[in-house]
Amino acid sequence: MVDIRQNPYRADFPLLAGHPEIAFLDSAATAQRPACALDAQRRFYETMNANPLRGLYSLSVAATSAIADVRAQVAALIGAPDARDVVFTRNTSESLNLVAKSFSPTVLGPGDEVAITVMEHHSNLIPWQQAARAAGARLVYLYPEKDGTLTDAEIAAKVGPRTKIAACAHVSNVMGCELPVRRLADAVHAHGGYLVVDAAQSVPHMPVDVAELGADFLAFSGHKALGPMGVGVLWGKHELLDAMEPMLTGGEMIDSVREQDATWAPVPEKFEAGTQDAAGIYATGAALAYLTETVGYAAVAEREAALVAYAWGRLGELGFVDLIGPAEASRHHGVISFNVRGVHPHDVASILDASGVCIRAGHHCAQPLLAWLGVENLACCRASLAFYNDKSDVDRLVDGLTQVWGIFHGND
Repeated sequence: MVDIRQNPYRADFPLLAGHPEIAFLDSAATAQRPACALDAQRRFYETMNANPLRGLYSLSVAATSAIADVRAQVAALIGAPDARDVVFTRNTSESLNLVAKSFSPTVLGPGDEVAITVMEHHSNLIPWQQAARAAGARLVYLYPEKDGTLTDAEIAAKVGPRTKIAACAHVSNVMGCELPVRRLADAVHAHGGYLVVDAAQSVPHMPVDVAELGADFLAFSGHKALGPMGVGVLWGKHELLDAMEPMLTGGEMIDSVREQDATWAPVPEKFEAGTQDAAGIYATGAALAYLTETVGYAAVAEREAALVAYAWGRLGELGFVDLIGPAEASRHHGVISFNVRGVHPHDVASILDASGVCIRAGHHCAQPLLAWLGVENLACCRASLAFYNDKSDVDRLVDGLTQVWGIFHGND
């Protein structure tokens, strides 16, 4: 049994180690960075600072090799058969926009349907609104039970012969529950369609395998998985990527350019116009190695499960807190959303911040979900835990919420 009173990881994270007054409970938005990732970013600039792919001198060759190594590392991480099909972007949002803008025109036409769940982050919702509108297609929503369960009956009712694309999160960023991605993949593939997976909230917490999920495309962000901001990943099946037009054009994504036309470089360079954040990509490789090798997914899962179970139990003892999502703590992958009855989430977050407790408050880029759940003000509080948290962080959250209630309602 993991002891969440002890914290063997805090020392690896300079911000947390240097600021013991902070209880950081917003890892679903962005994770903290381990020292090894920060050191890697600096090491890139100090030892191989040159544009990858653009020079024949040793610095550029070293940078090119470093990025290729991380591309192969990411492919192995997600079970991708070919590292060439790993495209580096700025974030999950850009990856999903790339699929919606460049893949949709190859398969989507008037009268077709795009199926998504109402639980989607806006980054996996707005691009499909636009893609459907541009193609004259229809956007169809799948609605879960109030506990986040997406039933086979709902999938069967909403995914049919007209469904050309289905898109869903692997883990909800509000409800914390894992979605039945494989079942959705099987349903859309049975009708000749394609599945796009938003893995931004799953890669930091659990092993992800594109083949096991049945994904045709999968996206995630480095910054949620301990890496620096500004690096995202898109993986897609090679034949699909190969058939797509680039979303961005310019330097390094071309094969040849003439006065009136151009031909594109092969995948992945076709989708990586301009100078990439090479140092960030290199540091993302160090962050992912720390996550999967130094810590390991088994230890992550065990510790986060214990932390969530403890937090769920303590919050459940507060009669003024309304919890959102599955009733079982085990279904919350690092995420607990809630509201303090009668207090706006922004006020809750501001008061907690005064005592060093960092949570998220607002709509969490999931307004349709909060509207469907009937959440007042389309806003809620979210405490998101990671393996580098401990019991004291949860206790400080609970103490802070008790203070919030006292400020607004007295201590009776």
